[in-house]
Amino acid sequence: MSGGSPETVELVWRGEERFDAIAPSGIQVAIDGTKETGMSPIQALAAALGACMGTDVVDILKKGREDLTGCRIRVEGDRRETPPRRFTAIRLAIELTGWSLSRAKAERAVQLSRDTYCSVWRSMAPDIDLSVELDLGEPLLAEDQAG
Repeated sequence: MSGGSPETVELVWRGEERFDAIAPSGIQVAIDGTKETGMSPIQALAAALGACMGTDVVDILKKGREDLTGCRIRVEGDRRETPPRRFTAIRLAIELTGWSLSRAKAERAVQLSRDTYCSVWRSMAPDIDLSVELDLGEPLLAEDQAG
């Protein structure tokens, strides 16, 4: 039995390998198997994973009163060479910027996202090898004043 309301996205074919993914709010994302007008479906999945884990990490650190000023995530994935060309390994490089960030709290936030909160990760095949590299830094003065 599932909990809560179902998540719904409508996809409208736009020709060739192109679709518009449309949320109930009306927000649209272009998905394109040719990668000419939007992310490919596998790139969209990688982006969803990065955004899900990033959202968790930022939320956990903010609730822990960390002075977080930025987050950048790079997602790289290895895929099978034969169909289905699914992910076999995924690497996330998470760069966090802020003032006097606690490495222990940041590592704990990543672990909580991976093990408990990230619904995208928990929806993916369990045999995918996921590794996360965490880099902490202080913001440049110009970034802090602009933000």
